[in-house]
Amino acid sequence: MGANGTLALSITGSDGAGKTAFLERTLQMLPPGTNAAVLTADRQGRQDARRLASYGFPVRYIQVPAGCHLNASMVQKHLAGWDLRRLDLLFIEIGGSLEYPASYDLGQDARVVVLGVTESEDEPLNNPGFFRNAEVMIVNKTDLLPYVPFQADFACENAWSVCPELEIIRTSTITGDGFGEWMNWLAGSMAAKTFPPRRMPDLRWSLQRDVSFERCLANAQ
Repeated sequence: MGANGTLALSITGSDGAGKTAFLERTLQMLPPGTNAAVLTADRQGRQDARRLASYGFPVRYIQVPAGCHLNASMVQKHLAGWDLRRLDLLFIEIGGSLEYPASYDLGQDARVVVLGVTESEDEPLNNPGFFRNAEVMIVNKTDLLPYVPFQADFACENAWSVCPELEIIRTSTITGDGFGEWMNWLAGSMAAKTFPPRRMPDLRWSLQRDVSFERCLANAQ
């Protein structure tokens, strides 16, 4: 997306991590005049797309067929008709759990992985590819920390053991804690439009075409 001047971010995480609520709060806090759009991909339905569309930004839903994974061709297909030259921000929300290949390249500039405090601190160790390939980890739902056994510092240590350069931001969509830091990161990234070349994207999955690829692309709604 960089060639168009659009900052594209993918947002992933396990079911219940709070990805949609996190994105809702982000859209709500964008400065006036920001041109943003959202692609939301899921197998379950359009509920997230309806929620996100209420903030006044264009939203499109990608229905990922059973047995398929979201891929760059599906993303490109659903961008048709949008003037990317006028788009400042594109969010690609990937619904469902951490089940698709972590190395899938969707054409995004950066990957954001959301970890809810209702999950395990070992999630970065259990799914290291998602954290190793991410630029930012959001530790979400921090307002619940007094009521759950989650140890945020331990989770951060696990994530940094997988990716020492990972940016970690702790947020609560209920209280708004941490969103100032997140919006500052977002503003700086929009201004820079580039990221340090600390690793090259692994394109093996995005270039691989198996017998089901054409079926998945044709069936994506």
